[in-house]
Amino acid sequence: QAKYLAQIILVGAQVVGRAFMRALRQEFAASRAAADARGRSERPQSAAASRIIGISLQEAQQILNVLNLNPEEIQKNYDHLFKVNDKSVGGSFYLQSKVVRAKERLDEELRIQAKDEKEKGWKAET
Repeated sequence: QAKYLAQIILVGAQVVGRAFMRALRQEFAASRAAADARGRSERPQSAAASRIIGISLQEAQQILNVLNLNPEEIQKNYDHLFKVNDKSVGGSFYLQSKVVRAKERLDEELRIQAKDEKEKGWKAET
């Protein structure tokens, strides 16, 4: 009977293992498709910034609750969210770090836009 029990356990483990691997492959494919779609919707520099910082422009805007890239609004929302998520007042370090990453991503996008506008100005002059 021990032999049959061992076989049943082995077959069960194989079935669960295959199902897990299939789910893992599907999740990986979905994640890659989402990343590819995100990359296609952004300009090359913006997409590179998303990869480097690890957060997309849209996600950063959602975290800091801003619709437009208004530096004053970004800073105001950042200051508020950073303060309320401070660990010393019972906040979450994880959420506070997400707020910091979102601010970094939006600041990078503002820098990219300023650079693009400056380059357009130079091209218009020549």
